[in-house]
Amino acid sequence: MNTDPLTGQQLPASAIQRILFIAPKVHVYQIPPATSTKGYQASSWTANNNKMQIFTARIRIVETSIPPEREDGDEKVSTMILLEDSKTGDLFAAAPYTSERAVEQALDSSRFFAITVVGEGRKAVLGMGFEERSEAFDFSIALQDARKALGFEPKSSGPPGAKAKSKKETEEPKRDFSLKEGETISINLGGLKGRRQRPDTEKSPGEQKSEQEALFSIAPPPGSGGASFLPPPPSAKSVKEERRRSRQNFEPTPKDLGFDDGEFGEFQ
Repeated sequence: MNTDPLTGQQLPASAIQRILFIAPKVHVYQIPPATSTKGYQASSWTANNNKMQIFTARIRIVETSIPPEREDGDEKVSTMILLEDSKTGDLFAAAPYTSERAVEQALDSSRFFAITVVGEGRKAVLGMGFEERSEAFDFSIALQDARKALGFEPKSSGPPGAKAKSKKETEEPKRDFSLKEGETISINLGGLKGRRQRPDTEKSPGEQKSEQEALFSIAPPPGSGGASFLPPPPSAKSVKEERRRSRQNFEPTPKDLGFDDGEFGEFQ
């Protein structure tokens, strides 16, 4: 039978408890009230040969969930940070994790925390320090999981705007821009914008012919005498004949071949 870690009273048989974190050794300090709204400085806790240390305890984070008695009820979830005697297991102090302010990390160290403990109707803030940074890191991760279960943080950690984007996509229907059966797209080479054409079955032969003539009739360039087409290219035979005549009319001189007439006119 599970019991309440703080009061020792028995919990319902349907209650479920699980340990989120456990460490065998953590140092507990009696610390003065915070002098700044920013938080606590752990450097003063360990000064003067640790005179402010009052106990070395085992620490556990215990989560208790009680299912609802009715189907329309809500599940009750609570999280407790327990400082216990590492030898006997007796409870030294308990800190109900009811808000994020119940546990505050020190400003000058990632291994030290200030926790708010309760007992006999009173509250007190104690300092707490881990010897290993890895244990302090695991402790912080366990508190993050507890905050999600308690509703302090949203359970879904998607990118910002993802939910709004998906909602917008479901509300706006997708538009179909594909061509229907029998439809074509015509492009006017004369500079008119393209338009969607009706199926050919709906047009008379005269309309189809007139549209084709309008699309592919291009005005001739200026000075062409009204010719609608460019002159044909020269044949291969005429090109060879032109090259032969050009070679006959041009006889290279020694200077053209790279020779320079010397002082005595050797190449004249």
